[in-house]
Amino acid sequence: MHETESFRSKFLSFSPGDMADVRQFFAPGRVNLIGEHIDYNGGHVFPAALTRGVSLWVRPRADGVVRFYSVDFPETIEARVDALEFREADGYANYTKGVIKVVQEEAPAPFCGGDFFYLSNLANGAGLSSSAAVEVVTAAAVRDLMAYPLDNAQLAVLSQRAENEFVGVNCGIMDQFAVAMGKADHAIFLDCQTLDYEWVPVTLGDYALVITNTNERRGLAESKYNERRSECEAALSLIQEILPGIQNLTQISIDQWNDVEAHLSSQPILLRRARHVVFEEHRTKEAVRVLKALRLDAFGQLMNASHASLRDDYEVTGRALDALAEAAWSFAGCLGSRMTGAGFGGCTVSLVERASIPAFEEHVRVAYADKTGLEPSFYVSEIGDGVHERQQEGLEV
Repeated sequence: MHETESFRSKFLSFSPGDMADVRQFFAPGRVNLIGEHIDYNGGHVFPAALTRGVSLWVRPRADGVVRFYSVDFPETIEARVDALEFREADGYANYTKGVIKVVQEEAPAPFCGGDFFYLSNLANGAGLSSSAAVEVVTAAAVRDLMAYPLDNAQLAVLSQRAENEFVGVNCGIMDQFAVAMGKADHAIFLDCQTLDYEWVPVTLGDYALVITNTNERRGLAESKYNERRSECEAALSLIQEILPGIQNLTQISIDQWNDVEAHLSSQPILLRRARHVVFEEHRTKEAVRVLKALRLDAFGQLMNASHASLRDDYEVTGRALDALAEAAWSFAGCLGSRMTGAGFGGCTVSLVERASIPAFEEHVRVAYADKTGLEPSFYVSEIGDGVHERQQEGLEV
């Protein structure tokens, strides 16, 4: 049986009825090209939407009931729209319930309900924002089914709110914004404090982005993420003693760094965390400049410096990500490579000569396996559009 027909059969088992009533939405995963762990520090990030992501087939209901089914987690979860609560056992469906709850809080009338069927070609736990894609695709579907006038940037903000308040993960805005606002062949230069943004053309010519999955689950990511946020807040509080006008670490200029470094000398951990944030903000702005000038070699060097900072100063890489980056750095056709996402597993993103991609994959596979005993996975993805509704015909995967 063709894969799409198999999914259609599963959908109809979950939600029997006329397929003409079903609507399909798609939200991409994202890769952050540079600017890691900057969003919650009020700085600039530089993510791009992928052509891989999460598809949602949804059949409207009129009884105030929502039902969720994921091909990756095949268990039907049901709730009433007027009684949406977090339940640990519901797993991914807490993200979807949270989104429906916060969209309803903004809307003039309650959501009437629906059957939500999710399919993904993003690896779970890979750091490509599958959870943000699930949130944003759900928000877009609820918005359109309710005919409620929210733009995609508002969907991103509401999705972040759902994750913060309903799920309890204190994430920044980057992932949801990239998923909602992506544009094909462009990355988003986003000010996470103001949400001002610029779509920057990504012209790679003879090069391509290769995403490599460590296939190591990111077991420490959430706890370390919250720990790093707390450390940054502590560093900011100390720095405000000498720079009282500073509201975020990313406002500290390179020229001010020597004074900051001296002030934090008795707090070496906080010093390293602040140093990463200050210089990563600088690297992100520089990356936009060199990409606009089509200087891919300079962009690659910034990627490498970013990974080294995340390894040494922010300490969020770990042996698997470091092994992948080091293997990529040793390949002649790779201009740069760095971890992307929260860290402690997940993926790297590398800028690789297109003609050399098969050789790159083999080189990295061997070197990585020698160091870790793990087998990596590779994805060559173009930069795609943000969340959107797809035509019903065929109901694509």
